[in-house]
Amino acid sequence: MTADSRPAQLYLVTPRTFDPAALARAFETALAAHPIACLRIDLGEAEEDAWRQAINHLMPVAHAHDVALVIAEHHRLVGPLGLDGVHLGTSRTPIREVRKALGRERIIGAFAGASRHRGITLAEAGADYVSLGPVAQAGALGNGKLADDDLFQWWAEMIETPAVAEGGLGPADAARLAPYADFLVPDPKIWTDPAGIEAALAPYAAAIAG
Repeated sequence: MTADSRPAQLYLVTPRTFDPAALARAFETALAAHPIACLRIDLGEAEEDAWRQAINHLMPVAHAHDVALVIAEHHRLVGPLGLDGVHLGTSRTPIREVRKALGRERIIGAFAGASRHRGITLAEAGADYVSLGPVAQAGALGNGKLADDDLFQWWAEMIETPAVAEGGLGPADAARLAPYADFLVPDPKIWTDPAGIEAALAPYAAAIAG
């Protein structure tokens, strides 16, 4: 993506632990105030029942607003639960194997850390998007190496596969990276901001609008 392409879009990621009903209400509030392209459910090592409960609460909200709903890691739940796709972070399952299982219509995203080589490999394997980060919080994702601005600028110029910027992404980072990243993942602290999620997302939306 370049500066004269369509603007970046917001991509939200859930906290690792949350009350499904409360988060669904917060998500509804966020959607009423700001355009959001995707929501990723990431419960870490939670049991399958917790994932199912989260999906049951969040999917009606997401699909009512035409927002893609993806799950972290567990691609085998995508089909049975009617999800839009999967985000592969720590999973060792090859993308081509996941694609064979999910078909062409489902989204497959993958995390490349701060590595150009890893990112290119994932894109060539067929990822629908490649996530780069952490942007501003060492240790938040991957091995702790930061994905700097040059990486996103290079990606926008050289690679067609959409890029996601995440990992400690604050409003100032969003403003810098909006011309180069296709999707921006606000810091998950937005969900617990005392001012509410609508206000917490406002500076990110303003950064995208320029």
